[in-house]
Amino acid sequence: MTVRPFRALRPRKDFAARVAVKPYDVVSFEEAKRIVLSNPLAFYKVTKPEVNFDEPVDPSSYETLEMAKRNLQKYREDGIFFEDDQECFYVYRQISHDHTQTGLVATFSAKEYLESKIKKHELTRKDKEEERVKHIEYLRAQTGLVFLFYRAERRLNELLDSITRVEPEYDFVDEDGVRQIVYVVKERSKIEEIKRAFEEVPAFYIADGHHRAAAAVTVAQRMANRNPNHTGLEEYNYFVGVVFPHDQLKIYDYNRIVKDLNGLTVEQFLNRLERVFNVEVAPVRPYRPKEKHEFGMFLGDTWYRLRVKDFVLREAGLDPVETLDVSILQREVLDKILNIKDPRRDKRIDFVGGVFGLEVLEEYVLKKDWAVAFALYPTSIEELMNVSDAGLIMPPKSTWFEPKLKSGLFVHLI
Repeated sequence: MTVRPFRALRPRKDFAARVAVKPYDVVSFEEAKRIVLSNPLAFYKVTKPEVNFDEPVDPSSYETLEMAKRNLQKYREDGIFFEDDQECFYVYRQISHDHTQTGLVATFSAKEYLESKIKKHELTRKDKEEERVKHIEYLRAQTGLVFLFYRAERRLNELLDSITRVEPEYDFVDEDGVRQIVYVVKERSKIEEIKRAFEEVPAFYIADGHHRAAAAVTVAQRMANRNPNHTGLEEYNYFVGVVFPHDQLKIYDYNRIVKDLNGLTVEQFLNRLERVFNVEVAPVRPYRPKEKHEFGMFLGDTWYRLRVKDFVLREAGLDPVETLDVSILQREVLDKILNIKDPRRDKRIDFVGGVFGLEVLEEYVLKKDWAVAFALYPTSIEELMNVSDAGLIMPPKSTWFEPKLKSGLFVHLI
């Protein structure tokens, strides 16, 4: 696989902690606006440019994108950002409590994405993809990282670890208590060693950032078509991301809450569930599933334990998608019982990352008037790879990776 060094546009050491923010698509407008008001250097002014306005605006409008472009330029003019004077790799380490992950920041090939060597597990929404396409095209910059991983190899892990024995470029703890550490790789011999080592990797997988990747590839295709002297080596042919070994990643549960019971009473709903699950009152509350094919459910003021009946699993067979817990819940409960056919667009369902705790599910039901919540056992990284290797697609919101990558530390100019 191809990993390519690049000249990052990035913040000076003393500004990195104030610039860095979460990905634009995991925070609401209100939260991002609040952060920008308290910290004017927050990079949401570029990645989520609607926060620059007091009234709601179209994120893809000329006025909004022009503001993002001006803000990116102002970071440079004010000496907050600078562009590296040579192509570099960057080693990015995140430490959260007892969890550490160390990856390589590089640019990745749009061609390998189109050839499915960079493997996906989610569908993208065209409206969200096009919004990011416009952002990249107007700014001529990719401002957020695509989160990738590869099947871990000890030699690669040792190579990246060897780079972390020097003084880091950035080292700060963010608002969530996650330590963010970055090392710059400038030595030509080390860059070539890294490139050669990754050539032996058979595939990359997208963990998070499917829309960012798809948008960057769409821009690459459009710019290539407009360029009569296209060579394939232009910066637009590559998108910026960070790739980690699979065995260092942590996937949390991605839980569901539903607004109503589709006209059923609680008793009717429980009776329908008992056709496909063994249903019992949970031994503890809140109830977190202990294994695959087990669910926690909060209904009324009670936590239940649901265990999938054997015939459901037999019917699913060996299909790597149909046997996922998120698929079983979608098929047997959300679709057949609650009539939620398209969880991407149906307003009767919402999703809560497990990192926020199960108490949030209780709060939705008890205080926000939602009808029922489901706690899932986390999808495993092996399940994700099996689905991707088969060229299949997971249901939406199947995985929640944590910690989140920071935007604002690396910008790829195209």
